Amino acid sequence: MTKISRNKLRVQRTKRIRAKISGTAEIPRLSVFRSLKGLQVQVINDAKGTTLVSAGLNEAKGKNTVEGAKKVGELVAKKCLEKKITQVAFDRSGYKYHGKVKAVADGAREGGLKF
Repeated sequence: MTKISRNKLRVQRTKRIRAKISGTAEIPRLSVFRSLKGLQVQVINDAKGTTLVSAGLNEAKGKNTVEGAKKVGELVAKKCLEKKITQVAFDRSGYKYHGKVKAVADGAREGGLKF
């Protein structure tokens, strides 16, 4: 019996989630990508296949911690409000809604976005 890697399982979860969630012009998708060195957040219009807003740890001047992730969430919310985007569909990309992923969501909510 072969062992399936964690990343492969995460990709399978991502596909299941993306089948149910898609971003539109009115309600774009807020997608989180987590790596060992950083964190990236994008607001995507899936109908056109374009990225409307993006932010990362290097832009938010934060460390790869929960506090840094919260700064990224607040930064992406600020950028969204400048582009008149007030509501998004949150896409956790197969990660658990815990830690940095939850901090991004909390920061975006505190910044003024509605999920």
